[in-house]
Amino acid sequence: MGALHKMLCTAAVVLAATNVTYGQTDKRDTVRTKQLERVIITDSRVSNKAPLTTTTLNREQLDEEKISLSLPYMLENQPSVVTSSENGAVGVTSMRIRGVDATRINVNINGISLNDAESQTVYWYNIPNLGGMSQSVQLQRGVGASNGGTAAFGGAMNLQTLSTAAQPYGSADLGWGSFNTRQYGFTVGTGLTKHGFTFDAAYNGLTSDGWQRGGQTKQQSLFLNAGWYGEKSLLKFIAIIGDQHTGITWNGATEEELDNDPHYNSRGSYTDSLGNVYYYGNETDNYLQQHYQLYYSRLLSDNLTLNAAVDYTLGKGYTESYKDNKKATNFAMGDMIAAGVRSDFITRKNMDNKALTANLSLGYHKDGLTASFGGSYQHYNGDHLGEVIWSQLVPTVSEDNTVTGWDDNTGEKNDAVLFAKLNYEFSSHFNLYADLQARFVSYSLHGIDDDYGQIDYDTTHLFFNPKVGLNYRIDDNQRFYFVAGISNREPNRTDIKEACADNDTISPETMLDIELGYQIKKNRFHFEGNLYAMLYKNQLTATGVVTESGYALMENVDKSYRIGAELVAGYQFDRHFSLEGNLTLSTNKIVDYQYEVTLDDWYSKTVLNMGTTDLAFSPSVVGAAIFTYRPVEQAKLQLVGKYVGEQYADNTSREDMLVEDYFLLNLRASYTFDMKNHNELECQLAVNNILNHQYRLSAYAYGVYDPVAQTFDNYRGYFQQPGINFMARVIYRF
Repeated sequence: MGALHKMLCTAAVVLAATNVTYGQTDKRDTVRTKQLERVIITDSRVSNKAPLTTTTLNREQLDEEKISLSLPYMLENQPSVVTSSENGAVGVTSMRIRGVDATRINVNINGISLNDAESQTVYWYNIPNLGGMSQSVQLQRGVGASNGGTAAFGGAMNLQTLSTAAQPYGSADLGWGSFNTRQYGFTVGTGLTKHGFTFDAAYNGLTSDGWQRGGQTKQQSLFLNAGWYGEKSLLKFIAIIGDQHTGITWNGATEEELDNDPHYNSRGSYTDSLGNVYYYGNETDNYLQQHYQLYYSRLLSDNLTLNAAVDYTLGKGYTESYKDNKKATNFAMGDMIAAGVRSDFITRKNMDNKALTANLSLGYHKDGLTASFGGSYQHYNGDHLGEVIWSQLVPTVSEDNTVTGWDDNTGEKNDAVLFAKLNYEFSSHFNLYADLQARFVSYSLHGIDDDYGQIDYDTTHLFFNPKVGLNYRIDDNQRFYFVAGISNREPNRTDIKEACADNDTISPETMLDIELGYQIKKNRFHFEGNLYAMLYKNQLTATGVVTESGYALMENVDKSYRIGAELVAGYQFDRHFSLEGNLTLSTNKIVDYQYEVTLDDWYSKTVLNMGTTDLAFSPSVVGAAIFTYRPVEQAKLQLVGKYVGEQYADNTSREDMLVEDYFLLNLRASYTFDMKNHNELECQLAVNNILNHQYRLSAYAYGVYDPVAQTFDNYRGYFQQPGINFMARVIYRF
């Protein structure tokens, strides 16, 4: 909190100091600035000349979607995207692309990976308002273009932070909505001064009681950008800081519990000697994440560009939990409490992460040839430490006298990437695309796990990820494309820990992605059709089981596939009415699934051959439609529909594990008032789930097998989703 406020004050002073140096910029300055800005994202972005399946949202579209609070929900109406939340779209949110979970979606900011090196996911609530900090966001479905970080197995997301404005600007916004949700923020910038300098700052905060009991959240983020634009050079410093304190909501609840109370959350519950139930008030997840980035780009000639970047990421936080009636030996209290004796405890799991990333690349463009060559290197170190900060039987345990060593391990990872990309235009109609990536990964994990198991894990991987494709432009408005690519990815920390605890192995996964697409855009109409086949070896897919820390455990399946068709279309009827929509139809299967299930003695396991089954959390139908009505230029009214078909909570395809389909209809309205001096005031309103549809998503699912009766006892947990809810927002731009 203190560091973030100091940064905010510094930004205000710098912006005030530069206020007197504003100068006019001519058209050449603007063209040069945009050209230099594009250099930063060249390696992670692709144009429509590349045969990849992409969607790009610009600044105006992102600003309209900011009322959705988190980036996954800002993107939920994009093709093949399914979003989910534990707590009513605030706090912990996530997204899947083509059924593939967040750990296998490569996310980068200006070409630098945002995925945590160990968990390989992005926790969106750690840095709220990433969408508001972005100039544009490009979603690449499938293998995506090569860059640093973990490989893309369902898609890649490329964020470009706010680019330089020609003139000084500013905006302030306030929002309020259901669950006592409050949003506030401002964005200011100097524009490009006469000496080539630019400064931008954005601060955003979000507080909410949340949908679940105990699901309160308090988040804030700060974005700072300082840049200098020379005749042929760009030097830019970016700081992105996020601070969040969120109630733990990942437990889920049974059907009976939710039928009795839709807001039920068991976290922090404990019972006194009289049988009265209470809830611990600080059952929380707390994290401070800081990114410091330095970029240098130079136009070496009319045909050659250099791009270099360094990122230093710091992450520090903890989860705090109340443990009711647990054995002392579970928390390294054996010396203070007799072994086997039960007590109540308050524990903390601490995390301290550091990562240093460096990128370097050269880009070449001449005539019909566009090529880039480069690489990246990341060194990561993550410390994990468990503490007991209070015990019912030893109340003297405090922050000055904590018990440690119960969960004490360190992970170290080195990730080196080399890549080469080529796009050659044989004619005005036809071009060839090639993308070759070599990736070397070393990872070690040593120490004591939270179940007292010793972890000693060291491994290295060498992956080769090639992609090749053809792009054929019929004319300026139509094109066909074909691409095939191979992607390889290593398992993450939790999967490795669980495999070590079971004396098992977990393997890297491999995917062959083949895509064929067609696009047309003429006058008021546009259409995109895409066929894809994603064929896997050793795919890691969710088992349905969730750890105490909220992680969905994964398992290797030998052979599996995702085959589907994506359709996107839109039509502008006139200046008042338009209709946009997308539909994904797919089949997502495991071939000859071998299900390792726990027997009803709760110790032994057996393997059942389930035949061909559906991949977990992979609906075969996903679609969205947006109807827009503009009565006048300043006003907009939208009806937004989202449909997600049936899916399964595990990989067995048993009816007991079915997650029902759902359809949501949302209403959005906005009106912009023109003010003096070209300022404007915009009012936005979003009413979500206006049909008040009651539905539940899966929190956890597993079965225990009776080999005599050949039946399952099933255990299911759910996240109840809110009915009708709203968010209102006012934005003043100056």
